[in-house]
Amino acid sequence: MTYEFVDCPADGRQVVATRRVRLGDVTASGRLRLDALAAYLQDIAADDVDEIGIQGAWVLRRMALRIGDLPRFRDEVRLVTFCSGTGGRWAERRTTVQVVERVAVEAVALWVYVDASGRPAPLEDWFFQHYASAANDRKVSGRLQHGRPPEDAEHRPWPLRRADFDVLAHVNNAASWQAVEEELARVAPGRRLVGAEIEYRAAIDVGDQVELLTTLSDDRLSCWFVCDGDVRVSMLVDLTSNADAAG
Repeated sequence: MTYEFVDCPADGRQVVATRRVRLGDVTASGRLRLDALAAYLQDIAADDVDEIGIQGAWVLRRMALRIGDLPRFRDEVRLVTFCSGTGGRWAERRTTVQVVERVAVEAVALWVYVDASGRPAPLEDWFFQHYASAANDRKVSGRLQHGRPPEDAEHRPWPLRRADFDVLAHVNNAASWQAVEEELARVAPGRRLVGAEIEYRAAIDVGDQVELLTTLSDDRLSCWFVCDGDVRVSMLVDLTSNADAAG
């Protein structure tokens, strides 16, 4: 899938945050893990809507990352986020992650607004009065494009932990990236990450029996969470070749 990483607008709401990369955020080599990065992006998104008092919850539909050199242990990171487009029941969010003046990660994510029953709900004036200027009438699709896993994908059980679930009783999006980190360490150690995508077709709930399916090519690691043959989550990571790996 081709994602558009639009530039930060001259006008409209932007939110800026800083944080230090802590010991619990990194791999043994010291780079920021994808699940920790996902938590950073989730936190600044939540801080944005909380600051202006938007009620309700947001569920991640998809996210793409364009990765330079990921932050490392003790780095001070700066995050800048804004609404870059809307649909009927969702909004796109762009976030830039910097270390000093260097852009480490560009992220674009589609978040679906859900009501108290957990069903998608329309965006109305209470949303647009804050975000319309930054979004600049740009419309975005909620369509997903990842394919199903191939027949020869490697299968193994993926046990769920209570710590994986959030207040919606679904596996949190940050927890899903932990499977990618496990597979990177297992089948592609030392490879440098240059991009990543995640798509959610359906939630993983308490009690679901999850299989993790994996394939690895020269430049891509692909992972799927599957429950009873139904793909719930797909995750793709673009890698350098072994010859270009930087550790």
